[in-house]
Amino acid sequence: MIDALDLSLKLIKFKSITPKSAGSLEYIEKILKNNKFSCYRLEFGKGKIKNLYANFKGGNGPNICFAGHTDVVPPGNIKEWKTDPFKPTIKNGKLYGRGASDMKTAIASFVIATLNFLEKKKFVFNGTLSFILTADEEGDAEFGTKSVIQWLKKKRKKIDYCLVGEPTNPKRLGEMIKIGRRGSINFFLEVIGTQGHVAYPEMAQNPIHKLIQICNILQKPLDNGSKNFQPSALVITSIDVSNNTRNVIPSKAEMKFNVRFNDNFNSSSVIKLIHKRIKNITPKYKLSHVISGESFINSSEILTKTLIKSIEKVTKVKPILSTSGGTSDARFISQLCPVVEFGSVGKTMHKSNEMVEVKNIEKLTQIYLEFLYLMFK
Repeated sequence: MIDALDLSLKLIKFKSITPKSAGSLEYIEKILKNNKFSCYRLEFGKGKIKNLYANFKGGNGPNICFAGHTDVVPPGNIKEWKTDPFKPTIKNGKLYGRGASDMKTAIASFVIATLNFLEKKKFVFNGTLSFILTADEEGDAEFGTKSVIQWLKKKRKKIDYCLVGEPTNPKRLGEMIKIGRRGSINFFLEVIGTQGHVAYPEMAQNPIHKLIQICNILQKPLDNGSKNFQPSALVITSIDVSNNTRNVIPSKAEMKFNVRFNDNFNSSSVIKLIHKRIKNITPKYKLSHVISGESFINSSEILTKTLIKSIEKVTKVKPILSTSGGTSDARFISQLCPVVEFGSVGKTMHKSNEMVEVKNIEKLTQIYLEFLYLMFK
């Protein structure tokens, strides 16, 4: 059997720029099939985005799932890389390559940990081990894990606990577990005015002035945070009036902004609050939105405590429980079962010369293996 480092090297070689599998999912599927896993290759959307659900059923006990994505972001400017991003290179104890941190080494680690668990299990295994793997996480994420979860619900395939291998550790392995995530909504606002000449402002309605007032009122705090979350935040990302003429008051002013919200809100209550604040300034506006995900918090104490014990045993580090950062596929999985996230060190993810320390690949594998032993003990 190959080890986690060997599998990491294999996976990084696949040029799986989102939303392409480029053979990565197929390679993992072959390994799992050779180890008696039932594999379901799932394709969604017009582009037939590839996903994989695989499980090994040993009895009627709990189904513990590992989840992750094999797609990666583009390498960017190749000249900034010291090595070919798709030719994994080990130098000075570090493995370089696109996806090394986010998150092919974590996938390699939990696949090998699972196979080692089944091969060397110290007791009668009476549960199910499964994987949710996608090639659509770094992009729109519409036909990846989100669609797999819908398929699992339709097929009534139960998962009891899930661990997502996202690179949760800022600087060193073992320092952080994600136990939840903030929700996210992107808004597009159009404030409507009346075009006119700047010399006769009384004959026009300047939407820019209204938009400035809206900006001020939207910047007021949404809340003070909650037990597990920092305060919700609204961030303005762009303002545009599409006016290249110096003596014309424009007929409209546009703004884009994002709201990251904690468990004091859901998407509906956020949208309602935004409308209320804007209406306090003007009734003449259009507001559209795209919901990226709801906020969630892990509901399983067993899941969190078991992962903490596993991390402490291998790394001697006590992890921080965090809900910071952006969204991840855990937001979809949380609709199905309790979920936490733990993977590699993420300080170089999405950057040129992305890398992980080689020694941490084996440590991460040991953490996942210990986690399985404790969960099925």
